[in-house]
Amino acid sequence: MPRDTLTREQIVRTAVELLDAEGLEGLNMRALGKRLNSAATAVYWHVKNKDDLLTLAGDQVWDEVRLPDLDAVDWRTAATAMAGDLYGMFTRHPWLVQAFATHLFHGVGKARHDDHTLAVYEKAGFGGPQADRAAASVFTYVLGNAAPAAATASLTRRIEREGGDAEAVLGAVMKQATEAASQFPRLRDRIGSVSGPDYAEAPDDTFDFGLQALLDGLAARIPGAPTGL
Repeated sequence: MPRDTLTREQIVRTAVELLDAEGLEGLNMRALGKRLNSAATAVYWHVKNKDDLLTLAGDQVWDEVRLPDLDAVDWRTAATAMAGDLYGMFTRHPWLVQAFATHLFHGVGKARHDDHTLAVYEKAGFGGPQADRAAASVFTYVLGNAAPAAATASLTRRIEREGGDAEAVLGAVMKQATEAASQFPRLRDRIGSVSGPDYAEAPDDTFDFGLQALLDGLAARIPGAPTGL
């Protein structure tokens, strides 16, 4: 694709596709140019460098998080919906979770999300720094829950890139983890209650359980909330 027919939007959209398929390790201008059917040098007419491209790609996916109408739903319904969408976005794009360790993401997409999140907690009754803390607490919870899936995706790609059998390697690791866990009574009991080396897998409703517990705690801290809520 000639340079003058490329657009930044095309480049960023294709970068997201490349990151989804190959992870952070697979993002480079040559691979991107190949997907765009263009010379890698043509990409530099639209983005400064790889870090700039990653920032743009990271900002774009924030648009996948829907913003509930705060005139139509209560704050807790809105907070639950946004946290669920954010978790879904992170698990669809695990490279973004990894990149948080090395990059500071910014842009209109993330700002749009952050602004609406603050509006949710302001509607709850938090003001100023309290709304910031409430929003940050929920964000950190969601990010932490998405981290294991991101780590597994990255490890799987690395093993396969090196020519290994990811399923076999991960199975062997889980077997070793199960053997170590069997030395401790509570973990040993749990191993006996599940099939195979899956003792470390959390119940399906764990994310929602933790989120609602966190929102319970925030609700109790709303100024003027009844004591013991």
